[in-house]
Formats: sequence, C-alpha cells, structure tokens
Amino acid sequence: MAESESTVVSLAAKRVEGVASVGGNDITSSLISVFTSNPVAPESAVESFVEDDALRICVHLAVFYGYPFTKLAADVRSEVAAAITEQVGVSVAAVDVCIDSLVFPKE
Repeated sequence: MAESESTVVSLAAKRVEGVASVGGNDITSSLISVFTSNPVAPESAVESFVEDDALRICVHLAVFYGYPFTKLAADVRSEVAAAITEQVGVSVAAVDVCIDSLVFPKE
C-alpha cells in the first residue's frame, strides 16, 4: 500500500471514538523504538492487497478499554472504506480490523 493510502486509513481509523492508536500499543513496538531509535510507523500496521478488482485492507489497532469491540470495529470499517473510496478512488472489498492491544485509563 502506498504511504498516502496508509495515511488515509490511519487518519480514518483514528477518527473513531475508542481507537487509541493505529499500529497497536504493544511492548514489542515500544522495545523496537527504544533499542533501534527507529519508531514503528503507523503505516506498517496497515496492510492491503487487491481482491477481485477491489482493495482488501487490514488495520491493526490499540483501543481504549470500555468500548464494545463489535461496534468499534464496524465503525472503523465504515470510516476506512468511505475514506479510501472518496480520497483514493478505489473500491474496497473488505476492511479487517485487528485489535492488538487495550489501553487502560490511568487512575
């Protein structure tokens, strides 16, 4: 996926209430950033391939605790598909949402 398309997907997903970050918030990403001085780019958390002349997208997320996963994933699918169709001009076959980690509120 081109960098601009990954950016469109990331920005669309971040607009959904309950999404903490695109790319997860896992310890592996944090350790890679610390030991290599190369932060893990959010774009690496967006994958895509062409399926029957349409784009199939997979986006990895960290989400805030307390939001219903089913609704959150449906909202992300809708936002991402609309953004890609409108801004890139490509039809979307599917958007797979992978919730890789939870972010708990600090008390």
